[in-house]
Amino acid sequence: MTTHTAPVFYLGAHQPHWLWNADFPLFVSHRQLARKVTLRPARARWALDSGGFTELSMHGRWMTTPEEYADAVARYADQIGQLDFAAPQDWMCEPFMVERTGLSVREHQERTVANYLHLRQIAPQLPFMPVLQGWTLADYLTCMRLYDSAGVNLAALPRVGLGSVCRRQSTAEIATIVAALHSAGLSLHGFGVKAGGLHRYGHRLASADSMAWSYAARRLPALPGCTGHKNCANCLTYATQWRTRLLTQLHQRGHQGDLFDHDTGRTAA
Repeated sequence: MTTHTAPVFYLGAHQPHWLWNADFPLFVSHRQLARKVTLRPARARWALDSGGFTELSMHGRWMTTPEEYADAVARYADQIGQLDFAAPQDWMCEPFMVERTGLSVREHQERTVANYLHLRQIAPQLPFMPVLQGWTLADYLTCMRLYDSAGVNLAALPRVGLGSVCRRQSTAEIATIVAALHSAGLSLHGFGVKAGGLHRYGHRLASADSMAWSYAARRLPALPGCTGHKNCANCLTYATQWRTRLLTQLHQRGHQGDLFDHDTGRTAA
């Protein structure tokens, strides 16, 4: 089992070029990064979002094949480097997403597990992360059993994603789910965790990402000195300051101990 001694906070980034400018861990979408013709080594560690939420919302199914996605991830790993993990082509289980695809939660779970197995088979050298999908705690436990039946020991892996929780990250329901999965020995990654979620259950996460800074910036005027944009929703300066404030607050309130520290993220896991 791989152990992460310092859980990581990945700042969500709209702009792939931040990989070459930021000195802290980033979470970048494949849908944005795929547009980049020229890539170069990242300055800090990072993780890849498959862009599944957008793809399923738009099409009701995956249009990108596993082979196409694996080829892209291989390119990123080779040319950018410092890739901690890549999310699979999972199937989210929010009620509106299940309605969009016309499938059941169980079918979404089975397709999520099957995709992880497929990606691992065709590209075993790449750091694909399994993701648990569901809506209720019972759903997530069922998904765990699906992985187990497929021969995947989730507790032995460095990270397991917790899907379909982004829009309810700060709720007591998600805190209960996180606690149960943490007790089962899983090193969880929280997708799209807002500040409230980090305060409530961040100490039980192995890592997390958040784009909350951008939503906050969109409602405010641009920072003094920021020219060329009306707000800072895509501004590295604002994002850096937001990240610093958040991590400082977490440490001051004593919720996180050594979690989500202020390191530059230059040391890979």
